[in-house]
Amino acid sequence: MTAHTQIDALIVGAGPAGLMAAEVISAAGFSVLVAEAKPSPARKFLMAGKSGLNLTKNEPLVPFFAAYDPIPDTLRDALTAFGPDQVITWAEGLGQEMFTGSSGRVFPKAMKASPLLRAWLSRLTAQGVELRRNWRMTALGDEVRFDTPEGSAKVSAKTVVLALGGASWARLGSNGAWADLVSPYVALAPFMASNVGLLRDWSPHMTRHFGAPIKGVCLRSGAYSTRGECVISARGFEGGGIYAITRGLRTGAPLMIDLLPDWPEERVKQILIQRKPKETLTTFLKRAFRLPPEKIALMMECAGSKPTDLQTALKHLEITDIRLRPVDEAISTAGGVRFDSLTENLAASSRPDLFFAGEMLDWDAPTGGYLLTACLATGRLAGLGVIKALS
Repeated sequence: MTAHTQIDALIVGAGPAGLMAAEVISAAGFSVLVAEAKPSPARKFLMAGKSGLNLTKNEPLVPFFAAYDPIPDTLRDALTAFGPDQVITWAEGLGQEMFTGSSGRVFPKAMKASPLLRAWLSRLTAQGVELRRNWRMTALGDEVRFDTPEGSAKVSAKTVVLALGGASWARLGSNGAWADLVSPYVALAPFMASNVGLLRDWSPHMTRHFGAPIKGVCLRSGAYSTRGECVISARGFEGGGIYAITRGLRTGAPLMIDLLPDWPEERVKQILIQRKPKETLTTFLKRAFRLPPEKIALMMECAGSKPTDLQTALKHLEITDIRLRPVDEAISTAGGVRFDSLTENLAASSRPDLFFAGEMLDWDAPTGGYLLTACLATGRLAGLGVIKALS
């Protein structure tokens, strides 16, 4: 068994939260060892970058905080100190030119995660951070033990930061298996799927619409609503519009879609009474409301080919027989380490040398830059807590 001693800070997990904690701590002159279970760091970060790496959302803090509703006080503090403006400045400091899209989402101009990650790892190396790959944590006590390619290893560190991700995308390293190891020190909330697609069985006539986006709609579930789009898939629904209302769907609230969000109810009512007697429903919907085939098909699938209340079908279409996809298919998870068992610096109240960051923590937010920003912000907060403890 190999042993590492004289480490100021051990960080377990080399995703965005862990790497940010490593950056902050090493910049203060402390020795840092990062242990990653996978052969390469930040795999989920790189996967997110394949579609453009939406790093943050450029908007005022009040609506930004609303995306995390209900937002824990500690997370609010972390995002106040390191929110959208600071994330953009940080990325630019790594040589990445950023731009803000029409929706406020912020991306690197390279539209990839890999250049940013390479620059980040180079900075960490220059600051003396050691990275160990294929190190899987097996025990958490006074010493932290790992299975490694060279056999068992143990690390004695003055402080430990755990940034092990949530419980989704196990193949990329986040599987929630850490829960049993940390349960002696912190309280845990059950894992729940977030930013996840929906399962639904379709009738055969929907097959030709698989892959079609349902654009320009308002989706609602319980207290959550969004203007956006979703995609009809062979298994059900997916897309940002669905992800944004996952919190409502988890409570069992129905999925409601307004197919004509820019049309007031009264205007729809007036158009409906002008329908020609012999005009087919499909022809009428195309002519009067300019509905594309996929919207018409969805309406007829869920309200019937001859809806008894066409106005309700157009403005308040209820999608029945849906269920959330499994947790491992979710982009992120809610649940994890509860904030009420942590200090304001994200240390365990029962063990002040043990810190937590990123998706391990019990918070929730939709896609759109909110997930990565919170991971970076909590990683930074944990790093600052480590510096305070070491000082």
